[in-house]
Amino acid sequence: MLYSCSSLLFSLHYVMFLFLLCEGKTPLLSKNSTIKAVFIFGDSIVDQGNNNNITTIAKCNFPPYGKDFVDGKATGRFTNGKTPADLIVEELGIKELMPAYRDPNLQAEDLKTGVSFASGASGYDPQTSSIVSVIPLSTQLNYFEESIGKLKGLVGEKEANKIVNNSLYLVVAGSNDLANTYYTIGLRQKQYDIDSYTDLMVDKAEDFIQELYKLGARKIGVFGIPPIGCMPCQRTLSGGLARLCVEEHNQAAQLANTKISLALNGSLSKKLPQSNLVFIDIYDPMLDLILNPQKYGFEVVDKGCCGTGSIEVVILCNRYMSSTCEDDSKYLFWDSYHPTERGYRILVDQMIKKYINRFT
Repeated sequence: MLYSCSSLLFSLHYVMFLFLLCEGKTPLLSKNSTIKAVFIFGDSIVDQGNNNNITTIAKCNFPPYGKDFVDGKATGRFTNGKTPADLIVEELGIKELMPAYRDPNLQAEDLKTGVSFASGASGYDPQTSSIVSVIPLSTQLNYFEESIGKLKGLVGEKEANKIVNNSLYLVVAGSNDLANTYYTIGLRQKQYDIDSYTDLMVDKAEDFIQELYKLGARKIGVFGIPPIGCMPCQRTLSGGLARLCVEEHNQAAQLANTKISLALNGSLSKKLPQSNLVFIDIYDPMLDLILNPQKYGFEVVDKGCCGTGSIEVVILCNRYMSSTCEDDSKYLFWDSYHPTERGYRILVDQMIKKYINRFT
């Protein structure tokens, strides 16, 4: 997400995703659930630290990120605490935290229950990841193929294939394509209008899902794009003096979501026999948090907790230049693009309740 939040940051991504889980710690599914592992692809919403050791400005393995994480440690997660990836595996009763595939301390056993290949600032459009030199979806897919080979060496080919075929796969992407590549940086505007650009995004998303299917994935959830025009940084950059939500950007997110949903429920489902493709709506739940904050106990939804909250994200949100708010539980956003753990928990809880049975 770095650049997503501001033209300054070229990348950070965007937030939303948001996922599924609530304050309660009792798993919604028992440990005998058919979902034994979760593998995640995408951007900063579910990047668990994969960008830490690559040369890019789209990283956050420094304070105040991780302020409310285990031991207050900054692990490369783009928030103050846990990400949706962590909350999902926790709520499904799989494990407490979702590890990053590129974590030097990753244990082979972790592969049996899933990892995240996601990279902050990536997107469906290959140009999105190249702008800030992060890990594109194509390489994330290569990492997954590599992990299958490691799994086979660990548990044997038969058991590895069983794990792969029965795992849940989640894809969180698209926000950086619109917020950064198309609008903030504007590189693609010279080549495409928004209708044709969202077509390109959907074409790339379809290609990715088909390649994932070829490797054995069957249960695939694709997150929609949130109301990116209401992210604090986008309000600052394009919302005028009043910092209003940018309707053009929100409409673009809705257009892309409609096309992705139609593809998943139509042509792709027909092409991929025995697949279970689910579009996960993030737009409406996130917008409700923004428009009705009091319903969820939030006091601030137009600024992040870090610094002024209007533009700070990634490298601009650091302990030397930016202080943090006194109580981040009152804030929907941690920085100017990514939600707080509390915001994610509310969204994750809603989504697990709405969608998880479609995979089980």
